[in-house]
Amino acid sequence: MSLTVSYQQHFRAIMRLGLPLIGGHLAHFSIGMTDTVMMGWHSVAGLAALVLGSTMFFVLFILGAGFSAAIMPLVASAEAQGDQLRVRRVTRMGFWLSALYGLVVLPAFWWSSPLLQAFGQQLSLAEEVQRYLRIAGFAIVPALLMMVVKSYLAALEKTQVVLWITVGGVGLNAVLNYALIFGHWGAPAMGIQGAAVASLLVNLGLFFGVVFYASKTSAEHALFHRLWRLDWDVFGAVARMGVPVGLTSLAESGLFAASTIMMGWLGTVPLAAHGIAIQLTAATFMIHLGLSNAATIRAGNALGRRDEGHLRRGAWAVTAVAMAVVAVTIYAFLAHPHTLIGLFLDVNDGDRDLILQTGATLLAVAALFQLVDSVQAMALGLLRGVHDAGAPMVIAGVSYWMIGIPAAYYMGFVLQWQGVGVWMGLVVGLAVAAGLLMARFWIWSCKIEL
Repeated sequence: MSLTVSYQQHFRAIMRLGLPLIGGHLAHFSIGMTDTVMMGWHSVAGLAALVLGSTMFFVLFILGAGFSAAIMPLVASAEAQGDQLRVRRVTRMGFWLSALYGLVVLPAFWWSSPLLQAFGQQLSLAEEVQRYLRIAGFAIVPALLMMVVKSYLAALEKTQVVLWITVGGVGLNAVLNYALIFGHWGAPAMGIQGAAVASLLVNLGLFFGVVFYASKTSAEHALFHRLWRLDWDVFGAVARMGVPVGLTSLAESGLFAASTIMMGWLGTVPLAAHGIAIQLTAATFMIHLGLSNAATIRAGNALGRRDEGHLRRGAWAVTAVAMAVVAVTIYAFLAHPHTLIGLFLDVNDGDRDLILQTGATLLAVAALFQLVDSVQAMALGLLRGVHDAGAPMVIAGVSYWMIGIPAAYYMGFVLQWQGVGVWMGLVVGLAVAAGLLMARFWIWSCKIEL
């Protein structure tokens, strides 16, 4: 028999769990944001290269992060059932899968210039991106392994210290960027390569920080004891969930990556404006991602307890919180676009006015997709919590690749709406995904068989 949890209790639990997760995502995102801001102060050409390089890194990272995302609901359900052995086995196989994936994709970073040229990018821009990724690309392995530890700790609702470790990483990244991009304090002025070195060092530091914390606070799971031993059954279980989760995330990130490629066809200034606007919308998405993670954990616990009423009430509660965040974000984007975009630009940059004008227009469109982006994020979090990964992968692929990307190209280049048209395509893809994913959860996936 289930214990009825009121909506007020759900709201409290979501905020208690969600706020540290949101803070952690925002802090980790701020590392990339710092790179963008400082490269914007350095040069518009460097900013454009960083935008493209970061996009390529993120696309490959988000695919591999599917394994760590799978850890969260699997550990949450095992913990609710009191199965400590499965908690350890699932997390260990998450390490294995993430490390193997990271090593496989490293060559794509090393030879990124030919890949980018094949997608229509200028030779000079592609070469600059490759200089960045030949250093920053090595961060993929520690970054993915760190995500496994963070997902494990989040599923156990141990998020506070991880938040502060990540905040420390933000400060370290800012200091290293200031020294290595501009050549301060006796360091060489390395430009975009300095940003790459800083990102690599910070990701290594964050990984060792969360590993140390996990080993001290969760010694009963002995995560790192005899880590080399493979558990093929659990390896397969994590892979079966992690691959579709990763492909789902890849479908969405691929939509935004395709928009970045298209904006690159329009020139350096539109690409720089797009990069800034994407950073701002991504910052707000970190809030929704934290809430989505909270939804995954709560739903995973409800599944482990076989409590459908608990699952449904929690789903309504987390969606209501997300809608409140959407309202605030839309106001900020529409009321203060120039202030927000100006944070990324040198006041003396000759292209500043053009970037401000273009970026403000893009933020007006971004306000339109805040609602649908939030809804699809909540739906995905809830679906992952009940271990539903296959159908969301198909929905995401159709919505983003078969509808969103063609719509972006058609509006941007056939209708010649340029950057605004490309971003309207994002709205279309996200809106279709939001509707279908929410329908999937409420019509089918929220029914728990007792």
